[in-house]
Amino acid sequence: MEKTRYTLPDALRGVAILEMIIYHALWDMVFIFDCDLEWFNTYGAYIWQQSICCTFILLSGFCVNFSRRKLKRSLIVLICSLIISIVTIIFFPYAAVKFGVLCLIGSGMLLMIPLDRLLKKAEPITAAVIFFCIFIFMKNIYNGFLGIGNIWTIEMPDMLYRNMITAYLGFPPDDFSSSDYFPVIPWMFLYITGYFIYRILKKYGLLHSLSKISLHPVEWIGRHSLIIYMLHQPIIYGVLWAIFQIV
Repeated sequence: MEKTRYTLPDALRGVAILEMIIYHALWDMVFIFDCDLEWFNTYGAYIWQQSICCTFILLSGFCVNFSRRKLKRSLIVLICSLIISIVTIIFFPYAAVKFGVLCLIGSGMLLMIPLDRLLKKAEPITAAVIFFCIFIFMKNIYNGFLGIGNIWTIEMPDMLYRNMITAYLGFPPDDFSSSDYFPVIPWMFLYITGYFIYRILKKYGLLHSLSKISLHPVEWIGRHSLIIYMLHQPIIYGVLWAIFQIV
């Protein structure tokens, strides 16, 4: 197991955290404080939001290779995810978070405990391509179909979309709603893609290149991403509430 602290993953995670804070500030302004920000409802804003989440998930899959206490870490992240769900269900039921990105990351770490021994036997480049293609093909499974856009689609049977358990897996019923929804399928396939990106760099002796870029303030944010994730929304809400009270 590598003992070196690689700076680039921390820096990338830190940048993603900063982007997430900005995105959530705008989200609060639009959906809680009723600000008219037309761009926020465009496809460009959706791509931005997806890029932030994909960065988190890929990095989490990449960095799971460093973890020596996967069970402990996964349980901590899952508990944090549960806290967010409970708080949002109580105080913001119209924007409750159910099976959000933290739930997916915690589940990913947990699933990698049995999967690691099997996956590390695979050829990493081939496996990364296969898992990423599966992710793309299954990206819309929670919308009821498989396929890439409208090019080729396969409708999924309605019987799969039944309850909260199936929603966790990626098959939400019609009455399910979540302001941050990242089910195991398809996102676990992107998580595993990140896992294999690490394996590719390790196989070809490129891991040392991850320490060639150093951005200390951003790295600090990346290293403390969980606590920042837990605290940023209450702080953003409090600041915006105070501003709009004055304005």
